[in-house]
Amino acid sequence: MSGGVAPEQPDGARVLRADVEILANGVEGGANRRLALRLPAGWPGFAPGQFLMLSPGAVGAARRDDPLLPRPMAIYRVGEAGGQASGLEVLYRVTGRGTALLSDARAGERVRIVGPLGHGFPPPDPGAEALLVGGGTGIASLFELARRSAPRARVRVLLGARTASDLMGRGDFERLDAGLDVATEDGSAGRRGLVTELLERSLHAEAVVYACGPTPMLRRVAALAHAARARAFVSLENTMACGFGVCLGCAVPCAAGGYALVCRAGPVFAVDAVAWEGLP
Repeated sequence: MSGGVAPEQPDGARVLRADVEILANGVEGGANRRLALRLPAGWPGFAPGQFLMLSPGAVGAARRDDPLLPRPMAIYRVGEAGGQASGLEVLYRVTGRGTALLSDARAGERVRIVGPLGHGFPPPDPGAEALLVGGGTGIASLFELARRSAPRARVRVLLGARTASDLMGRGDFERLDAGLDVATEDGSAGRRGLVTELLERSLHAEAVVYACGPTPMLRRVAALAHAARARAFVSLENTMACGFGVCLGCAVPCAAGGYALVCRAGPVFAVDAVAWEGLP
């Protein structure tokens, strides 16, 4: 494995830059895929909600002069074998050329990663009621938060997608010691409708909300949390090219004025810190 230590995060956490071996890259349902990577030497661990910058396909799949950029991908979880950390997992959806190249990568090939990056979700207080709301590919940001929080808080996971085949990681969430509700827009799994409708039925002032998904979903989560006077944190899915604040492509308008970079200040923000009317 070739690699090294990339620049530090704003909080001084170590970031790895490495070419890592693919252990598996399987179909998860529909266009969803599950990528398992050999845990790189010196992996510093990660906070739920942090992400990786991942090369579009195996190393060498794109020409060196190809302008195709790496993709930000949530760290789904670190698997275990025999009680030991074994593989780093990423869930993703094939949506364009970069993710199509990634889906073609095979076990034994290598992909380039930089991470862990960003600031993750603050953990819920012991005994608190935590409502985790995931939509589409945003589901991948929430599994580790649910897994770590379930022993100390009352966790309910709300997952939403267009169809049953679009749901990511449902079986993994079902095996956690947490409540689980599902909504699909076509009614093929769970309740017919939007995942925010599930949240609206469950939300109250004492609950704390954690959400990741498309911007319209997060905007609705913010409105519901504000109306219920509940604390809420969202992980934004802005497009970015570097992950370090160099490209300035992931700027988000702040409620207090100015802009923040999702890769450095986020991707997790308190909902009242974001100027939602300024987001597309």
